[in-house]
Amino acid sequence: MRILTLHNRYRQRGGEDESTESEIRLLRERGHEVLAYVEDNHSFGQSDLWQVGLRAVWNGRSYKRVRGLIQSFRPDVVKIHNFFPLLSPSVIFAAGHEGVPVVQALHNFRLLCPAATFYRADAPCESCLGKFFGWPALLYGCYKDSRPATAAVTVMNAAHAAAGTWARRVSMYVAPSEFTRQKFVEAGFPANKIKVKPNFLSQDPGIGDGRGGFALFAGRLSAEKGLGTLFQAWNRLNRPVPLKIAGGGPLQKEVEERAKTLGDIELLGEQSNDSVWRLMGQAAVVVVPSEWYETFGRVVIEAFAKGLPVIASDRGALPELVEHGRTGLLFRAGDPEDLAAKVDWFLSHPAEAARMRKEARAEYLAKYTAEKNYQALMEIYESVLAEKQPGRRAVPAAARAAGHAG
Repeated sequence: MRILTLHNRYRQRGGEDESTESEIRLLRERGHEVLAYVEDNHSFGQSDLWQVGLRAVWNGRSYKRVRGLIQSFRPDVVKIHNFFPLLSPSVIFAAGHEGVPVVQALHNFRLLCPAATFYRADAPCESCLGKFFGWPALLYGCYKDSRPATAAVTVMNAAHAAAGTWARRVSMYVAPSEFTRQKFVEAGFPANKIKVKPNFLSQDPGIGDGRGGFALFAGRLSAEKGLGTLFQAWNRLNRPVPLKIAGGGPLQKEVEERAKTLGDIELLGEQSNDSVWRLMGQAAVVVVPSEWYETFGRVVIEAFAKGLPVIASDRGALPELVEHGRTGLLFRAGDPEDLAAKVDWFLSHPAEAARMRKEARAEYLAKYTAEKNYQALMEIYESVLAEKQPGRRAVPAAARAAGHAG
């Protein structure tokens, strides 16, 4: 099978870039021809936002470029991971005009919320959900704190909704969680066109021993990740436990100051995947206190692969990943007292913690390996191709698992 993948790169550890690159490697390793066309979102600055926003509605250059790639490469499927902002929905039309089905990943909520996060003023926000024109986002300047740029994103969503781009020109959407799928269905996207396929790890990092005696936060240092709740909770613990924080972001200076105030917190800064996995191999537990709607939560399955339980908030897709009492614990999002209580309970029940370690590793092996993901992905591609080519025979799951690519 030949797949043309399209992506706007963000360069964030654990984000959609990593999921996209993992999927490309997965397909190539199993004998598929994959041509990756990537734009880099770091190629423009704040001063370019208005022009970039306009091109986000329709980028003629991207349309011509992608149509030419399709004509020369002749893919069976076009997989869009992220077209915003530099590629634009014009690439969907390019594929349609060449008769190639489009499968689009729903890594974030951009098509429903101009900010892509459903998060504003330090709280979840659904003001634009289900609205044809997201005027609340325009009022608050939700995209990059710019009303002109937000207007362009809002026009993009409304114009393409009116044109039927989302409903008719995309053959299938792929959501990383049922929570994400349901948000798109609530917004009016066709339910029968959205499949759930979780993210995965392209390699098994191996199980750790968990003997380091510390808790770990690994992620972007930003308000939506729940760092305020995390620090308040650490101030309430009945028994002290070291907390290591791996990551960078807009709150880095604030986190540095809080770490100085609370003696049990160590800020490690940005870390590579290998470094994060080494930390996970030593940690007693990973804490994921997110207060926005996580569409998935890659750090959770990384922890599971290391045999590491997770204490996570009950918001977004996290309750789908963490089974309370089996692979970790859930706490009320934004509630530092509840988080502190869950951490205290975990630390005072070593036998249950040891059982959770085994269950976490088992959960990874059952759901989030490369092979499991490959089978699910190929089922989606085969179903799309079978609809376009009624005489096409689907490749049996056993053959796919053995690496016999169609």
